[in-house]
Amino acid sequence: MLNIVVVSDFAHVEGGNSAVALSSAIGLARSGHRVTLLSAVRPVEPGLSESGIRVICTDQSAIGSDPQRIRALIQGIWNRRAAQSMANILRGVDPGNTVVHVHGWTKALSSSVIKVAIDRRFKVVCTLHDYFSACPNGSFFNYQKNAVCDLRPLSGACVSTQCDRQHYGHKIWRLVRQYTQNRCGGMPKDVHHFIIVSEVSRMVLRPFFSPGSQMYYVQNPVQTTYAEPVDINRNSAYVMVGRIAQEKGPHIFAEAARMAGCEAVLVGDGDKRAEVLRLCPTVSMLGWLPHDAVMTELRKARALVFPSLLYETDGLSVVEAAALGIPAIVSDVSAARASIVDGVTGLLFKAGDPKDLAEKMSALRDDTAGARMGRAAHAHYWRNPRTLQRHVKELEHTYEQVLAC
Repeated sequence: MLNIVVVSDFAHVEGGNSAVALSSAIGLARSGHRVTLLSAVRPVEPGLSESGIRVICTDQSAIGSDPQRIRALIQGIWNRRAAQSMANILRGVDPGNTVVHVHGWTKALSSSVIKVAIDRRFKVVCTLHDYFSACPNGSFFNYQKNAVCDLRPLSGACVSTQCDRQHYGHKIWRLVRQYTQNRCGGMPKDVHHFIIVSEVSRMVLRPFFSPGSQMYYVQNPVQTTYAEPVDINRNSAYVMVGRIAQEKGPHIFAEAARMAGCEAVLVGDGDKRAEVLRLCPTVSMLGWLPHDAVMTELRKARALVFPSLLYETDGLSVVEAAALGIPAIVSDVSAARASIVDGVTGLLFKAGDPKDLAEKMSALRDDTAGARMGRAAHAHYWRNPRTLQRHVKELEHTYEQVLAC
């Protein structure tokens, strides 16, 4: 039995990062390990305490939603309260039998919690759900140019470039946070163990880590159970799941749906709702839905569309769709491209190109091609399903390797 300290900004499911952190914590606890969750933002997911997990929450706001902006800016750079909570958790604990597993720290906890664990000589492993370990805006994306950024983080060109989604003042704060994280928080130079969830993230991040750092491949779990593949020939809707933000490509999806004359459904919310509706007035906007309701919408889909302009690190909705027998149309820049076999379980399209996406959406109107890809996606997924049990086993194996170093 191991002691595992799971670090997540949120004690509830706020997005893909926290969903994986909490589900893996529950899975590890049910496998007999002693699990503590260090978090900042309530409410606390009920399943945590029910699984015997000790939850330590600093009862703070996420820095993006704290009305006291000065406090939020300071907390985001160096969260003293969270650092003290980590110190209390580790006091009297055996470092030889303990792993500190960091999932999320940039939205509330800060890198102060990582520094405490490193200074006390605990083994730290970080799952790379995003690119904040290297890039100030966490995505290697220039929001002003609406394109992937290839500048070296914290270089002169990076510092002088306004790439932030808000304003340059916000970019300056992100640069200060990144510098503090790198020089004082020990991330990434003093963390030697990283979990990657895709080969794309390995490719992007490897140059920024120390030569001696280790990378372990552990796929994120998927919440689904086996059922026969959906008969997509009964379905007509093309579904996108995600934030309605420019970098996620909802405007590309909307324009392509209008061009192809396809029924479009968008599950999610964000600041580009008005633009999406302008481009495609008939799109159904469902807002954020519980996971079970999202899966219900996917079962009604002819295909999932994943139009992200970002590298991303995984793209769970593509895998969830495949588990149901729904093919996906995926942008060729995103990590989700590795989750399909082009022309077999889904289709790739040129990122940012609504015309190419419209052509691919039209191609899946063919009953024979669509059904064939849906069945192939289902078979491909269920040959090696990404269950929570498999995820936990892979984590246990990773922890053994980390502790042996």
